[in-house]
Amino acid sequence: MTGIFRSTLVDTADHHPMLRDSVARLVSRFGRRYFQDVVQRKTKPVELWEALGEAGYLGVHIAEQYGGAGAGIADYNVVVEETAAQGCPILSLVIGSICAPIIEQYGSEALKNEWLPGLASGKRRLSFAITEPDAGTNTHRITTTATRRGDGWRLNGKKYWTSGVDEADAILVVCRGEPADADPTGRRPLSLFIVPANAPGISRTPIATALHVPETSFTVFFDDVDLGPDALVGHAGQGLKQVFAGLNPERVCAAAINNGIARYALERGAQQARDRSVWESPIGSHQGIAHPLAKAFISVQQARLMTARAAQLYDQRSADAGEAANMAKLAAADASLEALDQAIQVHGGNGMAIEYGLADLWFIARLHKTAPISREMILNFVAQHSLGLPKSY
Repeated sequence: MTGIFRSTLVDTADHHPMLRDSVARLVSRFGRRYFQDVVQRKTKPVELWEALGEAGYLGVHIAEQYGGAGAGIADYNVVVEETAAQGCPILSLVIGSICAPIIEQYGSEALKNEWLPGLASGKRRLSFAITEPDAGTNTHRITTTATRRGDGWRLNGKKYWTSGVDEADAILVVCRGEPADADPTGRRPLSLFIVPANAPGISRTPIATALHVPETSFTVFFDDVDLGPDALVGHAGQGLKQVFAGLNPERVCAAAINNGIARYALERGAQQARDRSVWESPIGSHQGIAHPLAKAFISVQQARLMTARAAQLYDQRSADAGEAANMAKLAAADASLEALDQAIQVHGGNGMAIEYGLADLWFIARLHKTAPISREMILNFVAQHSLGLPKSY
């Protein structure tokens, strides 16, 4: 580890400091300027992605028998955070935290052998499609439907904010069952399918965003997309349970990206406070500069601790993993915005200049106050499940 974040306080395994150093050394060969250049040229960080894959970092959470390291989300949290801490917040890493655990826990042996080795090496990519315009975070209201057709299925519907479809070999799609499958309350069970990204009947429209990232999000349309029986993940109607195998790691890794962004921002802010002198003294010697940075540092360390604990609980298959993952995501989003705000302020007008590498991180950090689950829904969860308050929605 380098800079001001040398403490091993956040690490939950003896090998994590070494893993941090290794990932940091690899990604620092690329760094913030590389990432900014990729975004500006509207291309992809292919070289960095391939380097992470060749080093085995993309598959640390995947079982060894499928080409991974067999370590778990705790190690993947380290990889995602350290990558972002070098100024390279790759949102596609979050997709890897969703799809691989779902396939590993619920896919057939054929699906595992088909997909996990490629995901571990980075040579194959999946996108994840769950969000819909009229459903939001209420997964029970999704309308994309899988209809039985012979021994296979036909998909129809629309997904929103589906990232990386243009880079993916296939899409992991969350679908609603047929009306005949509805339970007494009228809810139709969910099922998951792996759908080739170029399958006939799929079209997509890019969504213009304020994010300075190489990933593109799309609205994806499924019009009579025919699938064979082997496209189904696990058993039909078990999708809700299957999805949560990926959603808690998703929250952990969203938090990890923000923790990494926050570390990068505080490193830059502290360096500026040490180097910049006004009236013959470094500006960091003034409490008006030092105290906000110190407060942001404390908030970031708290968020990192919660994120590491959430990853550990997930790997232990603890019932508390969901609570911890939600709190980690909320804490990391808030802490990263605080850290960025203070780092930008320390730089004065230069904080707004893209060349200083801070301002263009703002909306990436801000994204995770809303996604993958909103701040309000996390507070609803904590109020109901942690405090025992009546359900409010």
